[in-house]
Amino acid sequence: MSAPRAERMSRVDYAWLRMDSDANLMMIVGVWLLEPALGLAELRERVGGALLKYGRFRQKVVHDALGASWVEDEAFDLDHHVTAETLDVPPGTAPLEALKTRVAELTGDPLDSDRPLWQFHLVEWLDEGDGQGRSALIARVHHCVGDGIALISVLLSITDGGTPPPVREHDVEPPADSAEWLADVFIKPVADVTIKAIGLTGDGMAKSIELMAHPTQPLAGGLEIARIGAQAVSDLASLALMPDDSPTRLKGKATPGKRVAWGEPLPLTEVKAVGQALDASINDVLLSCVAGAIGSYLREQGEDTAGKEIRAMIPFNLRPLEQAWKLGNRFGLVPLVLPIGIEHPVERLAAVRARMNALKGGYQPVLVFALLALAGLLVKPAQDAMLNLFAKKTTAVMTNVPGPREALRMCGRTIRQVMFWVPQSGDIGLGVSILSYAGGVQFGLITDDAMCPDPEAIIERFQPEFEQLLYLALMLPWGDAEE
Repeated sequence: MSAPRAERMSRVDYAWLRMDSDANLMMIVGVWLLEPALGLAELRERVGGALLKYGRFRQKVVHDALGASWVEDEAFDLDHHVTAETLDVPPGTAPLEALKTRVAELTGDPLDSDRPLWQFHLVEWLDEGDGQGRSALIARVHHCVGDGIALISVLLSITDGGTPPPVREHDVEPPADSAEWLADVFIKPVADVTIKAIGLTGDGMAKSIELMAHPTQPLAGGLEIARIGAQAVSDLASLALMPDDSPTRLKGKATPGKRVAWGEPLPLTEVKAVGQALDASINDVLLSCVAGAIGSYLREQGEDTAGKEIRAMIPFNLRPLEQAWKLGNRFGLVPLVLPIGIEHPVERLAAVRARMNALKGGYQPVLVFALLALAGLLVKPAQDAMLNLFAKKTTAVMTNVPGPREALRMCGRTIRQVMFWVPQSGDIGLGVSILSYAGGVQFGLITDDAMCPDPEAIIERFQPEFEQLLYLALMLPWGDAEE
């Protein structure tokens, strides 16, 4: 019998694979609330007929001396990956609160590394006291499988009317070069322009990008990898010079305990209207609400937020959306400083807008993607040292994913609400997720319970912060603005 066909894992995906820690697992976790209730047999049939058309979900990770490969799991068992459970609802606890507790538990439960790195949990017969049967589908997928944009695209394939991945005309083995996609598609066309445009001081980063742009140069030797690692850490010194975040209770040593929360969606039409009235983008409005909610929470906890700022790392997509089905990680990160100390909503919105505008047109996402690829070349301690430089300067990871405009259905059931949470690396203890779906904007929050044991207290502040902006927008002289 021939050995299973192996597909080389990209260096960026390998970096995400090794980023797991005892405190923070690199899983993307999502929840769909469905009504009426969905049965396990129907779910398995749909997943087997739709999701498994993506070969990655049948493949497990096999490590070797140079990294890792995706290999067909010859013992693949769909029943292991799609399971059902009964929700434990303690007396006096609302089912949705019990569901949040269960989701938090699963964010700290590692996936089986000997199997494909994903699992669905069907929580059956979730009843909110109105006699209406409901189900919750909890999805857990390791970040090395794909980023948020890719996984949203893939998960849509299991909905009613979802489209399967395109059929490749030729099954071509991807090159085993250490930075194949980065070199062939992105770095080669822009390396020279990037190096000149950003005006990097010194030759270190230029040399590192040059190595990335020419992967045919041998990189397998231990001394060469060590030299690259030392140079990469040196190149990151400029990023390390970013000022530290203001000290708050939201920074500290990460622990395995997690809490999750979500609230009711904001009407997307109202968010758009506020942005138009106040000359801001939808993202500006939402991020201003995030900063306001966090600042308000900290003040209630007795902290003085005057003049304080925190940094959030925001993913920046680097691939055409029509190629999201290809999976893998194709994004960079940009640091955004949130003015949590500005209490006036319009003043805070103006500050957020100015900072977002300053990030546009920059090359930070490209450089961070290159650094992640470099991290995948290093021994794990060197990778950890490199990535911890980001974590030490960051309080939160925040992502904003556009979802479907209309409510979806799966197996004839309506997907009433969608939430998801992004992982945090290092000692980062706060993750903020924003997802637009079916005419609403959904906020999700995951926190380290040692730093923030009550994320609901932050979530419940998003709507009041938005309502302040809405109220002020309604007071503007609309007639004059149109003239």
